[in-house]
Amino acid sequence: MTRLAATPPMGWNSWDVYGTSVTEAEIRANAAFIAEHMAGHGWEYVVVDIQWYDPAARAGGYNLGTRLTLDEYGLPQPAPNRFPSSAGGAGFKPLADYVHSLGLKFGVHILRGVPRQAVAANTPIKGSEYSAAQIPDRERVSSWIDDNWGIDHSHPGGQAYYDALVRQFAAWGVDYIKADDMIAPYWEDEVEAFWHAVDRADRDIVLSLSPGMSLSTEHAQHLQEHSHLWRISADLWDRWRDIDAQFDLLRDWAPFAGPGHWPDADMLPLGRMGLRAEVGEPRQSLLTPDEQRTMLTLWCIARSPLMVGADLPGSSAETIELLTNPEVLSAQRHSAGAKEVWREGRHVAWASTDGAFAAVFNRGPEAAELHLPWSALGLNRPERVRDCWYRSDIVPGDQLRAKLQPHSAALFRLSLAAPARPARPCKRGTSSTGVNSADSNSPWNL
Repeated sequence: MTRLAATPPMGWNSWDVYGTSVTEAEIRANAAFIAEHMAGHGWEYVVVDIQWYDPAARAGGYNLGTRLTLDEYGLPQPAPNRFPSSAGGAGFKPLADYVHSLGLKFGVHILRGVPRQAVAANTPIKGSEYSAAQIPDRERVSSWIDDNWGIDHSHPGGQAYYDALVRQFAAWGVDYIKADDMIAPYWEDEVEAFWHAVDRADRDIVLSLSPGMSLSTEHAQHLQEHSHLWRISADLWDRWRDIDAQFDLLRDWAPFAGPGHWPDADMLPLGRMGLRAEVGEPRQSLLTPDEQRTMLTLWCIARSPLMVGADLPGSSAETIELLTNPEVLSAQRHSAGAKEVWREGRHVAWASTDGAFAAVFNRGPEAAELHLPWSALGLNRPERVRDCWYRSDIVPGDQLRAKLQPHSAALFRLSLAAPARPARPCKRGTSSTGVNSADSNSPWNL
């Protein structure tokens, strides 16, 4: 059986551009764009973020005390005024079917706990003898949204509610769940209960946990055992300080990344964003081109999941080119891990453990020229060096050299010396020296 999330997931999420108020038409438009322009480069998930069950969702934040769209079992349903195909109890199945028809995968956001509205109505929990009024923990509430109560998992109805919720998602065709308000603070029993529900579902579903403010690596083993990916920071926006903070976090979390379990540095705030978001006005990403490349370089060599948060049809060709550079993305799909191997002031270097990739970063405000002996990176001198961003070959010297503008980065793919080939007998009157620089057997064919 193929392991879920064997490589870090790549996809699109509605939050950075539409906030709580995304519509079905916007989901379909972005999914179609991914299928046409990005799927061939590994982008595959289309995720509807928070409050898809709020008919009155608005730009700029959350509605408090809002009337949610729930079924008779207290399970959230897509608001039909925003998702017309969900009418008549169809849920997200028609939209998921459309996303699947494009060759993509469909995901939803859900909040920890049980809806307060379901508790007040004492709705039955589907497939069980329990009811919603038996399971709330009113002390364990979110600090930023009031849709739900926490769940008291000493009562068996708590697990029954999550089981029913995830069974509904599976029936709709959901491939990815972003379960929010789970790990900041860290609700161990909630994480375990949700994981058990996903594990029991009659469908392969990737589980992502959020958010990650002040998340300690002390939880790493528990996260590896009860999720496929987990956020390591608060929400990240198109500000250099947000990107810069990820260097320390990814350094600390890198040892815990591997097939089936990935530390997540959060979404990529690129392209056209903020149309109805929580933060900022409609805009193109405020990150400079250098900062955008630095972010993608760090996320890729650290093998973070990649979730872009843009209105993709309205984003520039330069943004799409940035997101579909196959040589950069190959670092994120690489089978070996990577780690920070060198740091001096505001300058940092990472390398993959098998020596296939190296990246250097200038986090400082002034241009820098780095000269790093290969040994300082824990690497042997390679035979060939490829600049992944500029897709050009470099003749390697005794050092890795890079000229970096402020907040910029460079990513290299390294090729070890090829084994010597047996000598061929030469025909009379010909030379034995090779001149074919595009040899199909070269160790550097991408």
